[in-house]
Amino acid sequence: MKDGKFITLAFETSCDETSVALVADGREVLSNVVSSQIEVHKAFGGVVPEIASRHHLDNMSSVYSKAMEDAGVSLQEVDLIGVTCGPGLVGALLIGLATAKAFAYATKKPLVGVHHIQGHICANYIEHEDLEPPFLALVVSGGHTHLINVKGYNEHTVLGQTRDDAAGEAFDKVARVLGLGYPGGPAIDLVAREGNPHSVEFKRAMLEKDSLDFSFSGLKTGVLNYLNTQKLKGQEINVPDVAAAFQLAVVDVLVAKAMMAAERTGHNKLVLAGGVAANSLLRSMLSEACEKAGITLYYPSLKLCADNAAMIACAAYYKYLDGLTDDMTLDAYPALSL
Repeated sequence: MKDGKFITLAFETSCDETSVALVADGREVLSNVVSSQIEVHKAFGGVVPEIASRHHLDNMSSVYSKAMEDAGVSLQEVDLIGVTCGPGLVGALLIGLATAKAFAYATKKPLVGVHHIQGHICANYIEHEDLEPPFLALVVSGGHTHLINVKGYNEHTVLGQTRDDAAGEAFDKVARVLGLGYPGGPAIDLVAREGNPHSVEFKRAMLEKDSLDFSFSGLKTGVLNYLNTQKLKGQEINVPDVAAAFQLAVVDVLVAKAMMAAERTGHNKLVLAGGVAANSLLRSMLSEACEKAGITLYYPSLKLCADNAAMIACAAYYKYLDGLTDDMTLDAYPALSL
């Protein structure tokens, strides 16, 4: 406790960002330090799990020290320890878990394991002080594409999810074949601004009637087939056009499914979260669709779209308030369902 505020110390290491944060009363960020490994993994065109784990181990001490310094908080003033326990890369998760459990054991503070997707949703609580459940959430990242009915801070029902590639994964794969590098999402978002999104009409996979699931594998294959066909014909490939057309196809599906889910659930609040929530076209088209439907759209600032420990601290706080704590048997769950 510091100045009458409940302090949560949280760790996030689900993929390739090492992050430590301190958050007061669930929503006031005192510090949120993130050490990214993007430059490390660029050479491989994606995250290499073993390398990610090693860098988490190397970075954790300095990231923790910086977070404590920025917050101006002592360990004795911390009330709760939060940590991502899944889903994610198992080796990476274990680094964060081992650290969090060590602190919880040494300080005798309560420990709370957090689902990574719940963390992304909670980034919006930090950004928007007025936001409270219930609402509909669209979580879009490199590993996840989910439509979630958020009935309470710790009550979630998955309405739809990807059956194959997540949207962010498709962005990375298409960016790679277009020679745009890693990470693919920001690269495609940038170059697509110079292209014609209607130059190529890639197929949108809406699946069965009324389905709220997603599928982006066929779209990715469609892009590959188009590029191969153009090469066989000896025709020049306009990268900005292909990027813009692909991006529009992804966003069209995301927006359409979100509006279907909103109509079905009757929610008048929609929360956008996850790394792909930073995509400018998705924000723009979803904002327009929500305005037409009379729905209030919430999304976090760019720094809170990416993986970070502040969102994990927020989620841990609300779990703790509901009496949902863990003990030293807490483990890493790479395929943890919500």
